[in-house]
Amino acid sequence: MDFMTDRDVQKYQEDGYVVMDGLLTPEECDQLRCRMAEIIDQMDIPKHCRVTFSTDHDEQLKKQGNADYFLTSGDKVRFFFEKGVFDDKGEFTVPRERSLNKVAHALHAWEPLYKEITHSPQVQGIAKKLGLQSPVIVQSMYIFKVMFLWFPVTPHQDATFLHTEPLGRVMGLWIALEDATVDNGCLWFIPGTHNGGITRRMVRTPEGTYPLTDFVGHEQDYDEEKFIPTPVKKGGVVLIHGQVVHRSAPNTSDNSRHVYAFHLMETKDTRWSPENW
Repeated sequence: MDFMTDRDVQKYQEDGYVVMDGLLTPEECDQLRCRMAEIIDQMDIPKHCRVTFSTDHDEQLKKQGNADYFLTSGDKVRFFFEKGVFDDKGEFTVPRERSLNKVAHALHAWEPLYKEITHSPQVQGIAKKLGLQSPVIVQSMYIFKVMFLWFPVTPHQDATFLHTEPLGRVMGLWIALEDATVDNGCLWFIPGTHNGGITRRMVRTPEGTYPLTDFVGHEQDYDEEKFIPTPVKKGGVVLIHGQVVHRSAPNTSDNSRHVYAFHLMETKDTRWSPENW
């Protein structure tokens, strides 16, 4: 029996996203979390590489857009931090396990547990059910959404950062390793926005220029009333079309909201933009 049903496919095609329960067992979720705890315990970050992560336009340009550490992370396992977790000397102001925004972008390549999940029969079945012929993994990340560090993820489209020609060839899989609720920062979507193209792109600037990335276009202003919350149970997955508009609110709860996410791209008849970061 297919993990993804015909109704799931229909919802994904109509809304640009769909939630499916039970992609991972609770035990598999716990294994991924335990392995990440080991990775964090062993991390050694040079002070000049202590880079915060944001989807906000101006902050991206000031922070990760200026940082070679970010731009060269596509085939490595690197660490990206929440705002306000370092003092002016680059020292942690909070416990390191509560400092991280995400670990990215090649867990699927270097960490066996994450690789196994990323290439599991269930994930392969989803790709086949959606008619993908030659999908590849373009990035993976572990996202923390730490409690009491209340920073939101602003509205955005993944294709802003992962641009293809034609559009519509990128899909995110967002796996909840803990229950994702309205209180602890679940995703919110505007259904149907995957049909409207994109309004901005993050591109590499010419070699030798500064900052290292820039944006073409700007994010639209969105009607807050159109966003729909999307809670997910532990082990569930959200499929995210590359153009659907989504965001997450701050985590104002006492609980963390750990997630393993990765993006697939259909390579058949697709051009990956050389301007992508």
